[in-house]
Amino acid sequence: MESLTIIKRKLSSNKGQILVELLLAIGLAAVLLPSVLTGLLASRDGRDQQEQRLKAVGYLRESVEAVRVVKENWNNLPTSGTYYPQITDTTWTLQPGAETIGDFVRQIEIENVYRDSDGNLSLNPSDTLDPSTKRIASAISWQLPYPSSVENVSYVSRYVNAAFTHTTETTFITGTLNGTIVQTTSGSGIPDDGEVVLGAGGGGNWCEPNLSITALDLPKSGVANAISAIEGKAFAGTGENASGVSYASIDIANSSPPVATIEGTFSGYKTNDIFGEENYVYLATDTNSKELVIIDISQTPYTEAGYFNAPGNVDGLSVFVLGNIGYLTTSNNQLHTFDLSSKSGSRNLLGSISLSGTGASISVVDSYIYVAESGITQLQIIDVSPDGASLTSVAQAQVSGGGGKDVFVNSTATRAYLTTAASLTQDEFFIIDVSVKTGTRTVVGSYDTNGMDPRGVTIVPGNKAIVVGAGGIEYQVIDISSESTPAECGGLEIDSGVNGVASILEADGDAYSYIITGDLNAEFKIIEGGPGGTFSSSGTYESPAFDAASRVTFNYFTATVTQPASTTITVQVAVADALDCNTATYEYLGPDGTTNTNYTVSGSTISGTIPYISSGNYQNPGRCVKYKADFTSEDSLSSPIFADILVNYSL
Repeated sequence: MESLTIIKRKLSSNKGQILVELLLAIGLAAVLLPSVLTGLLASRDGRDQQEQRLKAVGYLRESVEAVRVVKENWNNLPTSGTYYPQITDTTWTLQPGAETIGDFVRQIEIENVYRDSDGNLSLNPSDTLDPSTKRIASAISWQLPYPSSVENVSYVSRYVNAAFTHTTETTFITGTLNGTIVQTTSGSGIPDDGEVVLGAGGGGNWCEPNLSITALDLPKSGVANAISAIEGKAFAGTGENASGVSYASIDIANSSPPVATIEGTFSGYKTNDIFGEENYVYLATDTNSKELVIIDISQTPYTEAGYFNAPGNVDGLSVFVLGNIGYLTTSNNQLHTFDLSSKSGSRNLLGSISLSGTGASISVVDSYIYVAESGITQLQIIDVSPDGASLTSVAQAQVSGGGGKDVFVNSTATRAYLTTAASLTQDEFFIIDVSVKTGTRTVVGSYDTNGMDPRGVTIVPGNKAIVVGAGGIEYQVIDISSESTPAECGGLEIDSGVNGVASILEADGDAYSYIITGDLNAEFKIIEGGPGGTFSSSGTYESPAFDAASRVTFNYFTATVTQPASTTITVQVAVADALDCNTATYEYLGPDGTTNTNYTVSGSTISGTIPYISSGNYQNPGRCVKYKADFTSEDSLSSPIFADILVNYSL
């Protein structure tokens, strides 16, 4: 019995151990079996997914090949949207929408492509459309065993993408010029580099000045320090010593070259500045009782007609006359207006205003006075009432140079050109935006005269400034086509110094600058300038025809231009389909495909898509293309510039 009991106990113990082991086995299975099963399923799904991907890649390659085939005939390629490939009549075509192939969805997204101002590809619709390039995004997607997709993005273009450019004088000159001329691009350093501008008068080149025209010796030996000019006549004054005449009238014959002769003189005053008209000359003097003297030059001998006695014991410094009002700055930092409704006797004071410093030079346009001064501001703008009695300071400009020395304002009163005293570390020539006559005016661009102390400035036709002075290169010609970066394009060394400058554009198109120098034997000198041609305020340029030699699609163009203030330049394009491009009839269109619009300036370029239409004499695709640029200017001294053009086309 005892043995039986022991056996029963052992059996009971084994059952408990077996139960524990069974529970352990079940627990391990619960942990391990899901992983094993998941691995088995993942292995199976992985193979399925790989097979799906391989099929998808095959469909994708087929899509890419279909697009390649379709775009061989560019006109068969849709403009934009979603498509799928289909075999039609033994060749690939693209049908609208997406397609389902078994488990797969296939689609081809076609997008328009644009070009930025540098010609780079862009998807920004505000850039220029490139009608010969498309973005193709092909995609295959599927949901099982789990959602996935494969894609391919590419850009396709016509079979041949090409371009031609015009940028040389040789090319431009073969076009049709109407009120425009072709000139050398100053400062580019590229042989034959040319540009088209409005005819700006003159037979010379401002950027290549010379002293070939015979100079004139002014009477006696005074220091010539003031000059003014009208067509056919210059007015010279002397100051600094009493050994010269107060004033010399210079007749300038309209011959080629011009000949200067002394017409008459007047003495008795030390002249600081001069302003001349047809019958009268106005001298700013250091005579206390007559700071302004009026000389009648309508007959010889010249006589003193009248004067203006400025308040205080002062010197007259700078004078300007407009209509029946005279303007005079004095050495006590005052600006006075006086009555010139009559030229005789003592002239009445109309109004006065204090300046921030010495008023070195005056320019008056319409109802505003522009004063170059050596105070806390270098340029002050003063609003003057029609009767000259009310003077109000309304705007000013502070520049980084020294005191203001001379100022020239263009006829549209949008730009003031200011020179300041020489500075070792700052510029001396400034272009100032005065289109708004309030507040602090903005400096648009500046230039360093490199050691020359400026004494005068003038602006001449063709976007050029002339700054004269003492030291360095005394006669400097500055290209101001790009206002933000004025650049010297020519000059003359006149070691005796240049004390003043004036410029004239004659009615017959001749253009000259007149300078007075320290050369005691030949103070008055004439320099011919201008890029040639007859002056015009508007004109056109029609390019020579470009022959693509076969029927092509003209896509877009980009032209480099300059559009100074008070000027405009626009472009139109013409495409013709003719065997002889030189005799074809051309119709010029704008960006909307009509003759009523023009491509306009954006920054420094004019660009756009060439209309892809066929209507009347305009046929694109076609074989021949021309462009036309229209120029206008409200300022006789400034012209828009057409520098170059690139036209893209595709076979």
